[in-house]
Amino acid sequence: MAVASARYSIGIFRRRHGDSASALAESESSSCSFPARTEWPSHLSTTFHSRSCCKRLGGRMNSLPDIGDFNGEKVPTPILDLVGNPIHLKNLSIKELKQLADEIRYELSFISSKSDYSLRASLAVVDLTIALHYVFHAPVDKLLWDTGEQTYAHKMLTGRRSLMHTLRKKGGLSGYTSRSESDYDAFGAAHGCNSVSAGLGMAIARDCKGSWERVVTIISNESTMAGQSYEAMSNAGYLDSNMIVILNDSRNSLHPKLDEGSKTSINALSSTLSKLQSSKSFRRLREAAKGVTKKIGMGMHELAAKVDEYARGMLGPSGSTLFEELGLYYIGPVDGHNIEDLISVLQEVASLDSMGPVLVHVITKGNLVADVNQKNEVSTTQPEVHAGSVMEPSLRLLQEKFPDNFFDVGMAEQHAVTFSAGLSCGGLKPFCIIPSALLQRTYSQVVHDVDQQKLPVRFAISNAGLAGGNGPVQSGAFDITFMSCLPNMVVMAPSNEGELVDMVATAAHYDDGPICFRYPSGAVDRTDNFIRSGLPLEIGRGTIVAEGKDVAFLAYGTMVQNCLKARSLLSELGIEVTVANARFCKPLDIKLLRQLCENHSFLITVEEGSVGGFGSHVAQFIALDGRLDGTVKWRPLTLPDNYVEQASLKEQVALAGLSGHHIAATALSLLGRKREALLLMR
Repeated sequence: MAVASARYSIGIFRRRHGDSASALAESESSSCSFPARTEWPSHLSTTFHSRSCCKRLGGRMNSLPDIGDFNGEKVPTPILDLVGNPIHLKNLSIKELKQLADEIRYELSFISSKSDYSLRASLAVVDLTIALHYVFHAPVDKLLWDTGEQTYAHKMLTGRRSLMHTLRKKGGLSGYTSRSESDYDAFGAAHGCNSVSAGLGMAIARDCKGSWERVVTIISNESTMAGQSYEAMSNAGYLDSNMIVILNDSRNSLHPKLDEGSKTSINALSSTLSKLQSSKSFRRLREAAKGVTKKIGMGMHELAAKVDEYARGMLGPSGSTLFEELGLYYIGPVDGHNIEDLISVLQEVASLDSMGPVLVHVITKGNLVADVNQKNEVSTTQPEVHAGSVMEPSLRLLQEKFPDNFFDVGMAEQHAVTFSAGLSCGGLKPFCIIPSALLQRTYSQVVHDVDQQKLPVRFAISNAGLAGGNGPVQSGAFDITFMSCLPNMVVMAPSNEGELVDMVATAAHYDDGPICFRYPSGAVDRTDNFIRSGLPLEIGRGTIVAEGKDVAFLAYGTMVQNCLKARSLLSELGIEVTVANARFCKPLDIKLLRQLCENHSFLITVEEGSVGGFGSHVAQFIALDGRLDGTVKWRPLTLPDNYVEQASLKEQVALAGLSGHHIAATALSLLGRKREALLLMR
């Protein structure tokens, strides 16, 4: 998450198609903050089968992938070919496990080279994933991943290798863990920071039932920047239930800066100390010492605890005592690419009984990738060639342009909102840039810290609407609804890139209270290729894009383009359509609404958002204005009241009933021409 401040006129950089948000890079006296990135198993038997893990997808699960689904040659993977599920890891030697890691890393790199998404996060945890499945007994033991992008090696080892080519595609594997997809996915990894909370709940449920399974949660260093992780760890320390937290530190620092920071080194001494810390004898000695000091007296007990804490803090990396203060027994750092050390530490940790929560600090490299051009060797690693997916290119441009006015606060979305409110109180013009799906977590701060105080915070809501291959996890379906119900919030959405530039200018010039605008993942439609400065819009004023006399389409945001497609289809059937661009959901353009109702007998509102959003505001007004008392027939088109599963964006729009053909068919049905509507949808 970040905050930036610029002092240049509103404008737009020349850039590649898709860098729509770079319009933010020249907002007058502005600042920005955004989050960088921005299911329970069924009854299980003790016998594991490679075909039984997949639930939602159905069909036969094979250990070998369908090579025909990829183009190009693949290096042989003899060890991986034998692994249908984690039980097959148990009899492999350390040497074979290392070869398996190379083969998985190669195959992930091969898949990544044939797709449009990066697998870097999973490449970094291949060795850790193997060690976890070697030591623990999933799905009886529960493995919870905080970040979906780290789980692809886990998917390959749990019977889903043959379906990896379907990742993020319609009807294919989810890009995240999913309880409906596999019994090995103990909980759905989605927005990050949730695994410790969910894992603690499972651990307490286990204790209440008197069962024995182990609970292991894997978090990233980015997760440690969000409050929920600390809330969960603090509660875990208080409840003192047995669970294991694995901190995958890919930046070699507990609290890293973007470009610098103290590095946690891995050497023979730290490795030896980690093994000592995780040993049963050391833990029991430590617990016995605490018991003795309790008998001596409270003062001595507290003193001994402090001595123990500081001694361990001196041996461990900076920040390790933080976890001890939260009540987690800290072990580490451990080399995340040394399978032998990982297995040794995890086996000791797994054997501990009634020892409370433990945190194992694992150091991994985020740039490991197998060389896909190698034909005979798979052990080579090199820096990954894929661009990072955490921050979109346009925001990197903004950060480079105004480094002193741009603040990245990671996954701490709630902090970003209140931080922006503070910037506003301090006289700046903050832009708080947060993906729609993550803005949901900040709602209390939006209400209390911004809207109630009528502070001019400018919310740039990225990744709004359907999310394509990211499915419902990253879908921005609800921001129109939950932002437009706030009394002081101005809510708007552009229909194309030019309007996005204008809305950035509008937000920068609006000082009467909070304001927000949404834009989709990737590019919004461009009306021209010219570079121009943004022009502030009149608040609450829409526009007529095309005029007709039979039906009126009132579209919000990017749905204007689909309405124009529907208009073209209907014109071939002799139907004249008006297309209006609302621009604003709040305040509504009352004059435009009355004009549409007076000149048309049929009104259709169209939005890429949930029920309760733009269409509901339109219905509220025209009902109170008496326009629905027999004079106007109104129909709303919104996203359906269900989660739209992953598919291409075009497929998702069709599934949601918001394509040009669906909009045109709705108009035909409203006009009583239902047969033509059915023919149009064939």
